[in-house]
Formats: sequence, C-alpha cells, structure tokens
Amino acid sequence: MESRILLLGPMGAGKTTALRTVSDIHDPEVRASDEVANLDPTTTMPMDRGIMRLEGDDRLLLYSAAGQDRFHFMWDDLLEQADAVLLVLNHSAADPVRDFHRYHAPLLRATDGRRPLAVGVTHTDLAPLRSMDIYEDYLRPVKSRCGCMVCTPSIHAMDARNRADVRAVLATLAMMLEVGQRFTVKPCLA
Repeated sequence: MESRILLLGPMGAGKTTALRTVSDIHDPEVRASDEVANLDPTTTMPMDRGIMRLEGDDRLLLYSAAGQDRFHFMWDDLLEQADAVLLVLNHSAADPVRDFHRYHAPLLRATDGRRPLAVGVTHTDLAPLRSMDIYEDYLRPVKSRCGCMVCTPSIHAMDARNRADVRAVLATLAMMLEVGQRFTVKPCLA
C-alpha cells in the first residue's frame, strides 16, 4: 500500500519538523528572505516531501505545503492528489482556534468527507494553561450536523520532534484510509 498524506497548517506549526522526524528522506528548507524571516529563519519553498516506510512494502508519501498565504493557491492541486490530510496547529499561537477554522473550513469545501483528516496539535508545552478542549468546542456545531472524517477529525497532542508522536497520528490516518478502502464511506452532510 502506498498512500499520500498532505500536511497543512500555519507557518511555524511544525509541519516540516514532523515530516523530518518520521521521514526516511526529505527535501531541505531554504533561508527565508522576506517578511517571514523575523518569524522563522528557514521556510518551506513551496513544499517538503518525504517518505515514511511502514511494515513490508507499505509506505506513506508525505507532502508538506508552505504555511504562508501566498502558497495557498497550491492547496487544491495538493488536496486533489492527497489520500488524507494531517492539519498541524500551533497550540501556543495567538488564536489557534482561528487557525483551525482557517484551514478546516476550506477542507470541508474541498472534500466530500471521504478523505480522512487528523489534527496534530503542537507546542502544547508552550501554552500549558490552554485546554485542548478548545478544538472539540470548535467542532461541536459541525459534529451535530455530520460525522464524516473531515467534519469530525481526530485531534492529537503531538510533539513534532517526537518520532512516536508523529508516527501515532500518521498511523491513525493510515488506519482511517484502510477502513475507507474496505467499507463504503458516506459523503459529507455539512
């Protein structure tokens, strides 16, 4: 089995770090030369690639899209080719729920609920007083209308530097893909 996983999320959330943590190969970043250099000295231009080998001949092809707004035009093409999506959110950001909405809403429009989505929440150690419940609270109105894999993604605290954390979230997506292949998945109702 070979599956394509797209990592999306805001700049600095840990997409590239997560990809590098689990990947057997990866593409390098470049030095930031624009206004984002103050936030992050290196940046993804315009995407990272990696491969995570699983048992046997199975593997996950990992793609990480750059977080800057100017690269969002690539989303449709990348989403069309992706089998599943890992949305990476920075828990210590000024408004992580706004970031969640900023990415989740387009994903709802871009898919019919047949493409699994998981959320990896990074930097929880930098905002220990902020509850992880904020993401479930955001999803509560959506869950009341639909129970598809995009409307009701699994949410995981994830240290992007920790191989076991990242592999666990990607394994969740791989299992969701396998279930989707074996059983008919209802289209999204949202």
